[in-house]
Amino acid sequence: MSHTVLKVNSSTLSEMIRHYAPHAKDKLPPGTAFTAKTPTCAITGYRSGKVLFQGKGAEQEAAKWEGTAAKSSPSLKKPPSSVALPPHFSQMSVIGSDEVGTGDFFGPITVVSAYVRKSHLQELQALGVRDSKNLTDVQIASIAKRISKIIPYSLLILRNEKYNTLQQKGMSQGKIKALLHNQALLNLHKKISPEKPEAVLIDQFAEKNTYYRYLKDEASVFNENVFFSTKGESVHLSVAAASIIARYAFVKEMEALSREAGFILPKGAGSQVDAAAARLIREKGEAILPHFTKVHFANTEKAKKLAYKH
Repeated sequence: MSHTVLKVNSSTLSEMIRHYAPHAKDKLPPGTAFTAKTPTCAITGYRSGKVLFQGKGAEQEAAKWEGTAAKSSPSLKKPPSSVALPPHFSQMSVIGSDEVGTGDFFGPITVVSAYVRKSHLQELQALGVRDSKNLTDVQIASIAKRISKIIPYSLLILRNEKYNTLQQKGMSQGKIKALLHNQALLNLHKKISPEKPEAVLIDQFAEKNTYYRYLKDEASVFNENVFFSTKGESVHLSVAAASIIARYAFVKEMEALSREAGFILPKGAGSQVDAAAARLIREKGEAILPHFTKVHFANTEKAKKLAYKH
């Protein structure tokens, strides 16, 4: 049985209780805050903040709450990696692949595969290449511009109109990410051919078997010497480089969307995002949301409530 686990805060747990009230069960097992059964899955919310989704629609139902989750479980986000990497992996010539924007209500998903030859490792270290989450936007821009002239890479940007269409057709965010990573790897492989990397490292968001299951209907699948690891940016600089270029592309897209909106759109999926989306609704109408946002996030309903509060 498919299952997904989210870890949420107390306010989100309370919101879930209200949201699933029409599907709630009367009997509560010890330690639970609510239990519910929808047509596609069963949901159990624990007082600890853990929420378990079980059934064929588990991943899709959990994805509605992605923007509010503190962290997610093996089937939704990044499971522990148990696959052993080759010796001296950090010193090899590796393609790294990472994505940005999956947890942001505003803005697209950006995916980058970047090839870092062993001869470039020291140069990238000197430029300050490291996990993009530990860098400011200004640092990101500076480093991304410099490394993009040094290393080959493939960048894909999935804007929200297309993302929302795929999601509404029933495609999970996990599958969307797998498709993007696979395409970026295929693109980069063509770009550097006939040269081949010693390995490929994907910053892990799904189990290896799940990743390839997502790709089972694809005509071309990149699967040569591919490894998966959580916190990939600390395993090889290629993932850190991919993360930086992806973050830079995401920031530029957010700046463009902010210009369209007429005010700065915040990143993430917190309360400031709800307020910004409510302003967007008041000024431009609900119909504009699929252009700016991932509409299946719980932020959509929060924003609507705020927009029509007065």
